[in-house]
Amino acid sequence: MYKYKRITVVVLDSVGIGQMPDSYQYGDYGVNTLGNISEAVGLKLPNLQKMGLGNINYLKTIPPVSKPSSNFTKMTEIGQGKDTMTGHWEMMGSTLYSGFQQYVESGFPSELIEEFSKRTKRGVLANKEASGMKVIGEYFEEHMQTGKFIVYTSVDSTFQIAAHQDVISIEELYQACEIARELTKDPKYNVARVIARPFVGSIDDYSRTANRHDYALDPFDHTVMQKLTDQELDSIAVGKISDIFNGQGISKSIRTKSNQDGIDQTINLLKAESNAGLIFTNLVDFDSKFGHPRDVEGYKNCLEQFDLELPRILDALTDDDLLIITADHGNDPTYKGNDHTREYVPLLVFANNLKGNNQITVRQSFADIGETICDNFNLISTKDGTSFLNELN
Repeated sequence: MYKYKRITVVVLDSVGIGQMPDSYQYGDYGVNTLGNISEAVGLKLPNLQKMGLGNINYLKTIPPVSKPSSNFTKMTEIGQGKDTMTGHWEMMGSTLYSGFQQYVESGFPSELIEEFSKRTKRGVLANKEASGMKVIGEYFEEHMQTGKFIVYTSVDSTFQIAAHQDVISIEELYQACEIARELTKDPKYNVARVIARPFVGSIDDYSRTANRHDYALDPFDHTVMQKLTDQELDSIAVGKISDIFNGQGISKSIRTKSNQDGIDQTINLLKAESNAGLIFTNLVDFDSKFGHPRDVEGYKNCLEQFDLELPRILDALTDDDLLIITADHGNDPTYKGNDHTREYVPLLVFANNLKGNNQITVRQSFADIGETICDNFNLISTKDGTSFLNELN
């Protein structure tokens, strides 16, 4: 009935592979997450290399191989932005041609902050663009003394709310996020996501917890995931996928605490008996723990750890499985600032019944993944994507 019973998409969050022609419009010059890490600290990814990662673009310490085990290429993002929602939504057939509002220059409007404070009955600290860990350190003591929320933003169009779990409970923090989500749905604010950022510890040793929670918007188009669930096919979300899509088109959601947990959960799903459909996994540590803090060594180690785990994923595949490995944007840790970078993303496509050693055409939209899923499961076509199912060798 279907060419593949299951399609698994693993998103290596922020693992870009070189600047796009329009990167300069986003202030990004010479960005290349994988390439610049390779140049700076000698990245070694033998298993991804075997699949053809080094055959996509030049990577100093990951040269091309003569016969890659997968089909390989890179993808162009056509949506306006370089954030999580833009990338993931486009993959599932909901392209954002008009980006979300950003508040990098001067923070959120005073009337929005005042209304948020009024409804939450707590004041606000910061209200500026900042790196999450740095802004927590900057306002740590004042937050502990006053109980005010630490509110900050990023180029991602996010209203982020940080609070120490000993000062403000998780339940109250989540309620505050729901208030902020309601307020920022107003078209005049047009904020993509509200994010709860709980943390613990002392001023000298603090850390964010796994209780992060994202409050997104419903996708603006009927996504491939919704098309799957409409046909009673699986659409399983692993990691923050359900948050990104605001729970829409999800038949089952599994939250994760780390990349390792996300890998383990994906393997468990692959090994379990299941219905036909999609497993959609996001591995966020590359981005959140190492990309934004500009930790080159940490990013390298995180990539190399995934590479060590990759054979376990491949071994869990049956002959009815298709595996797609990609990314949603870049976050070059060698680049200035702490924001995402506008980049091509890699595309590696593997199945036991494919020969590999095949460079498919460069994809002109992330929506090609969604259209390939539609093609495989005989779903109504997306408006933007072009299937690469018949290009696979």
